[in-house]
Amino acid sequence: MEKFYISTAIAYTSSKPHIGNTYEIVLADAIARFKRFQGYDVYFQTGTDEHGEKIELKAKEAGIAPQEYVDNVAGQIKEIWDIMNTSYDKFVRTTNSHHKEVVQRIFKKLYDQGDIYKSEYQGLYCVPCESFWTETQAENNICPDCGRPVSPKTEEAYFFKLSKYQDRLMSHIENNPVFIKPESRKNEMINNFLKPGLQDLCVSRTSFKWGVPVNFDDKHVVYVWIDALSNYITNIGYDVDNVTDEFNKLWPADLHLIGKDIIRFHTIYWPIILMALDLPLPKTVYGHPWLLSDNDKMSKSKGNVLYADDLVNEFGVDRVRYYLLHEIPYANDGTISRELLIERSNADLSNILGNLVTRTISMANKYFEGIIINPKVSEDIDNDLVHSVESLLSEVEEKMNEYKASEAIECIINVLRKCNKYIDDTMPWALAKDETKQDRLKTVIYNLLESIRICSVILYPFIPETSDKIIANLNTKETSYESCKTFGALEQNLVVGKSEIIFERLEK
Repeated sequence: MEKFYISTAIAYTSSKPHIGNTYEIVLADAIARFKRFQGYDVYFQTGTDEHGEKIELKAKEAGIAPQEYVDNVAGQIKEIWDIMNTSYDKFVRTTNSHHKEVVQRIFKKLYDQGDIYKSEYQGLYCVPCESFWTETQAENNICPDCGRPVSPKTEEAYFFKLSKYQDRLMSHIENNPVFIKPESRKNEMINNFLKPGLQDLCVSRTSFKWGVPVNFDDKHVVYVWIDALSNYITNIGYDVDNVTDEFNKLWPADLHLIGKDIIRFHTIYWPIILMALDLPLPKTVYGHPWLLSDNDKMSKSKGNVLYADDLVNEFGVDRVRYYLLHEIPYANDGTISRELLIERSNADLSNILGNLVTRTISMANKYFEGIIINPKVSEDIDNDLVHSVESLLSEVEEKMNEYKASEAIECIINVLRKCNKYIDDTMPWALAKDETKQDRLKTVIYNLLESIRICSVILYPFIPETSDKIIANLNTKETSYESCKTFGALEQNLVVGKSEIIFERLEK
């Protein structure tokens, strides 16, 4: 069985994640579930990034130790990931003692081989982003990433020789067209960072203590780049002197799924660290777009932050998952509000999916006591529906192989729309009144139930609870990947369950 290793970025434990941060874990989950459905041996890793000056300061403000502070926030993050019904295999934390020990050994190895050297850093520093900037980057003393003020800072630090690996990275990007996705992010990295020339990277700090100590110079802590990014290998059995069978099986990662704002760290710093460690690079780094709140970036100061747990309490998990996966395009930012979530839920989940399932199961019960029978009395009108349903799996697969979840869902919704039109065109209520048309009516109902089965099975990675509910109501055991390739796998003489509303219409 072929492996598939997918990771999200690890969430920073400075505060509770909002719905924009949560989008990433839901998208990763849909991809992981779809890959399992295709038959891959999936390993799905997520977790938390728990060191740094910002956390040291927040813990001090709260009057508690940094470890207690990150334990609380990591607990909140894990709880939200679980509320969103995500199927990760491992939840990692950078305060884990094994991770810290391996990070220390990685730092020492890079120092011993001359990739890391000691010097002094002078620049403009942004505390919230934990980033140094030059005067040209931070115009008017404003951080280019978060828009907050920066201040001059000088401190002794260790540096990583990024420039040494620049040409090698450039040729890797050019020779591996799927390494950075989407194309716009790749162009941004080449034109804004690689072509102008890479500056050496500050990889240790002395101005705070909350981090992994440099074990041969305890005045320093290992800075975020090596500490956080190494989580992708330290947690699957990498160590500098020996690696486990698990590491050999899983590495390189097939997909690092990250926000577009941290693409530079994952497509420049991280690949160069891996090159210096003589390890293969991940196959793909996909920098997904942002989720905006009413077309504006979410921030507590603007008061426009939405939280996943609040939305799930109000709308249910699958409505929220569906919105996130359907409404955020592959390469452009999406937007969310309660109004938009209600609109989309009513349009797709209530009117198209819910309405179809309720009507069809209701007719099966009304006309044939819920018994599924297919006498195969077909007409030309059936061909278009059958063809659409039979080609659905390959269409969705093509989109999901490119991580285009939004477009994959739209393929499924289009087929469900066709099913509703098929009801209007075949008019089962008219067939029911004609005794000579009973076998034709049974065929129409079978075609609808089989279409619902295949669509529901393929919907599982996106809205698993709903998919399970529909499949249970059909009483079918046919839920495999293979069973979705050919129309007609729905077993005969089963009895469907009672008709029930799957998605109530929501009032604004």
